[in-house]
Amino acid sequence: MMAALDVVLDGTASAVLPIPGGDLRQSDLLTTSLRVGEDIDDDVALVVSTSGTTGTPKGAMLTAAALVASASATHDRLGGLGTWLLALPAHHIAGIQVLIRSVTAGTVPVELDVSDGFDVTALPAAVSAMGSGRRYASLVATQLAKTLTDPAATEALAELDAVLLGGGPAPLPVLQGAAAAGITVVRTYGMSETAGGCVYDGVPLDGVEVRLDDSRIELGGATLAKGYRNPQDPDPFAEPGWFRTDDVGALDDSGVLRVLGRSDDAISTGGLTVLPQLVEAVLATHPAIAECAVFGVPDNRLGQRVVAAIALVDGADTPTITELAAHVGLALDRTAAPREVHVVDELPRRGIGKVDRRALVQRFG
Repeated sequence: MMAALDVVLDGTASAVLPIPGGDLRQSDLLTTSLRVGEDIDDDVALVVSTSGTTGTPKGAMLTAAALVASASATHDRLGGLGTWLLALPAHHIAGIQVLIRSVTAGTVPVELDVSDGFDVTALPAAVSAMGSGRRYASLVATQLAKTLTDPAATEALAELDAVLLGGGPAPLPVLQGAAAAGITVVRTYGMSETAGGCVYDGVPLDGVEVRLDDSRIELGGATLAKGYRNPQDPDPFAEPGWFRTDDVGALDDSGVLRVLGRSDDAISTGGLTVLPQLVEAVLATHPAIAECAVFGVPDNRLGQRVVAAIALVDGADTPTITELAAHVGLALDRTAAPREVHVVDELPRRGIGKVDRRALVQRFG
């Protein structure tokens, strides 16, 4: 993969479509739907499959210039070139960018095999193999949470200069645990359409632009894809130089971005709109809750009712609906509190760790 990326970045090879290894059905789907072998613009280096929440492959067309701009801006923000730990699938944009950064830095990444899951016991040896100099990793919240359960893995991760954390919001207890352990976490926001994370801890990378249109986040700048291999209607790339996301956000007076949630996850209950991520952030501060997901299910009276799936801290008693409503009411309107709560062993996830709300709706709706 490194050799292939090296060639496409210097413009001497055709565009590459990274696909998951060992999944022939997915490989056939991507090859067919993204029209492998057909003409494509000469400056496209990678077509990164992205289905969002629709399940239909679209394929973000990324140029070498966008990929290099992202890698360079990342190293600039983190403090310099370094060696990377590859602990994410290499066909996903976050894993691809670990490889791109390594190519541009002239370093060789240390790979942690995640084909059978994330093995935290292998982390200390992998970090040791990274050698000296600046060292970085890119993880998702579930991996970080698992690392914190193993003292040796936690100590190893704390040796790195930065750990990029993407793939969706991280539970507050996980972030607090990482900070207490001395792990330097940098929360990232971005997607395949922006060559990966392009906003770090709420601040856009150099060359990246952020604006809001009626609270909808729009991203532009040097890391932006040319568009989709399979154009959409409506097209989020319709305005040249900008990508209209499905995310809702807010900018403070300093221009720091706060992602509030996805517009298509919003719950309409009794004429009010509830953003699940805001409720989750409050619920996650409850001492009995290890992780949670909030979603809407049909309700004859309210249109939708707010429901929460929670995983409990080991040994904790299940909090009552009344208790959780009072807890949510400390920070949000009580109408945002869940009217129904389900205890689960773990939350269903898709991709590299994003909560699968659709699976929860199907199960509990």
